[in-house]
Amino acid sequence: MDLAYLLSRHQNAVTRAGTAACVASRASHRAFAAGYAERIRAYRLAHGLADAA
Repeated sequence: MDLAYLLSRHQNAVTRAGTAACVASRASHRAFAAGYAERIRAYRLAHGLADAA
């Protein structure tokens, strides 16, 4: 996976969490977003890129 893919999936999860119809869906999408955020952080570290956090 490349960084653009991870960033896209993260943004999609954040958007879906914001528009989810129920609490369970919001929580699920937030968990996906958190997982993608961690993978983005790991990718940047592994490739010597600055951590944007």
